Amino acid sequence: MLPPAADVVVVGGGAVGVSTAFHLAEAGADVLLLERGELGSGSTSKAAGGVRAQFSDPVNIELGHRSLRAFEDFARRPGGDIDLKQQGYLFLLSDPADVAAFEASVALQNSLGVPSRMLTVPQARELSPLVSPEGLLAAAYSPTDGHCTPEGVVGGYARAAREHGAVLRRRVEVTGIETSGGEISAVRTDAGTVRTSTVVCAAGAWSAAVGEFAGVELPVRPLRRQVLVTEPMPDLPPRLPFTIDFATSFYFHDEGPGLLVGMSDPDEEFGFRLGTDDRWLGRLSEAVARRAPRVADAGVAHGWAGLYEITPDHNALVGNVGRFFYATGFSGHGFLQSPAIGEVMRDLVLGRTPPIDVSGLDVRRFDGAEVRPEHNCV
Repeated sequence: MLPPAADVVVVGGGAVGVSTAFHLAEAGADVLLLERGELGSGSTSKAAGGVRAQFSDPVNIELGHRSLRAFEDFARRPGGDIDLKQQGYLFLLSDPADVAAFEASVALQNSLGVPSRMLTVPQARELSPLVSPEGLLAAAYSPTDGHCTPEGVVGGYARAAREHGAVLRRRVEVTGIETSGGEISAVRTDAGTVRTSTVVCAAGAWSAAVGEFAGVELPVRPLRRQVLVTEPMPDLPPRLPFTIDFATSFYFHDEGPGLLVGMSDPDEEFGFRLGTDDRWLGRLSEAVARRAPRVADAGVAHGWAGLYEITPDHNALVGNVGRFFYATGFSGHGFLQSPAIGEVMRDLVLGRTPPIDVSGLDVRRFDGAEVRPEHNCV
């Protein structure tokens, strides 16, 4: 059963949605969260789990940095085990232009409190001994970055949201948003209609359709990304950082006794495909053989595919049109920014000043204002 009314209806039960629901409920708002599947069953459950503050855009740096502090404190608030491993993010750089860009990013990150630094190739190999130095010029590293368990984050926020009075309903699909006099009056679902004046869209790759219900264009397109997990690898280095070969986007980090491995596919077309295939493996194998040849000897235990929610500049959409609020389009960064975004959405909905100025992420930036693409994308 759905409640007949709620002050705020959050659409989407991934990390961004449950974080938003928790922070609003903690602040005393009457919150209903609707998820058409299971909580975290969309892109969040398919994420590689990386958490970092190494970005090139100031807003992304601040969102990542604030979220890292929240992940560090997660066991206390909201509560729960997320298996946070702050073993660092290591970006391997082989293009002089990328070296210059990362040097500028590190300087900006340092000015905002992030302890990142540039490394020589020998220093990078000391941290990540699986790496081959061929063609490398430098690396960028921050020791407080790392990875954690997406399902643990969703579970912790969901449980705490309920404790603060939020209602979370699974397997309920939103089918429309009703308006009266230009204002939101209700949300329609396949389980009934809920009266509300405020909607928060946190539907990830599926956000464009939710925006259409409210007459708001959200330029978010789904793009499949595949990952795999190797069979156990003996003698893996301790405290292996999340390692990224930036030129190819090939990355790996420890996952149990093996490695989680991924890479983007430049031939992938936009769409909601979630099946896995072998088309990307040839390009991945080439990158592995060159950058981390020992990984090529490991067998594949299993793999999966998930969806990035891509915007034209690879930056999120955060803002509102009237009482329709949106937090989407993170282009692969939603999970890692979800704690801070939950705080931001709470304050936007309640008419407060958010802890981070996200005005530059308003969807109307595409109407002609200068767009700042995020450089440090994986």
